[in-house]
Amino acid sequence: MTSEVQAAAREPQTAGATSLSLFAFAIFYGGMVCIAGVLGNKQVALGPLAVEAGIFAFLLLVVTSSAVAELHGQRTAKRLVLLGFVPLLISLALTLIVLQVPPSHDMDRYRLAAFETVMGGTPRIWLGGILAYGVSTFLNVTIFSRLKASEGSSLLWLRSAVASVLSQIVDTLIFISVAFYGVFPIGNLIVGQMLAKVVLSVILVPPLVYAFVGLGRTLDARK
Repeated sequence: MTSEVQAAAREPQTAGATSLSLFAFAIFYGGMVCIAGVLGNKQVALGPLAVEAGIFAFLLLVVTSSAVAELHGQRTAKRLVLLGFVPLLISLALTLIVLQVPPSHDMDRYRLAAFETVMGGTPRIWLGGILAYGVSTFLNVTIFSRLKASEGSSLLWLRSAVASVLSQIVDTLIFISVAFYGVFPIGNLIVGQMLAKVVLSVILVPPLVYAFVGLGRTLDARK
């Protein structure tokens, strides 16, 4: 063995261990996990459909996890989803701490009330969000990967759409049931939210998955 080979063998094998696309998508994913709950405080109108704005961040979670599954496999995508609980739970803990810390006397009371309204929430809503995130995103990755195993690498648009639609249905059922069951009738809310999320999944997810997969391949080709 030459001295150059011996020196290379002694070097830490960390450089290049993680692809650039996976690194970039992981950072992006963590940001979307944290912002989804904040955006969900606003209801937006999309023509005849009404949906909470957090769905846009959540669809980007679906897109990112699907792209990672396509590029790096189901196991890596599921690890990404699992690690997504870290920023989600830490941001929740920090929110609870900040809400308990006394505000400055100089803070405008209207801004304080608005902050507490947006950032506050009931334990049922927080629990519903955590459960819906975990179950639906794992389901999305599982369905996407199993369709790829049976259909091959083709029909990316169909795999992404089917996985997103089914995961969004489950997400709606879990979140609304856990957060609001017994508080008020939830039947119409479930149907409306489900319809809106299914439509958005069909329209937005497939082209975004293609874009993310293409971006990932471009990033990895530059290494």
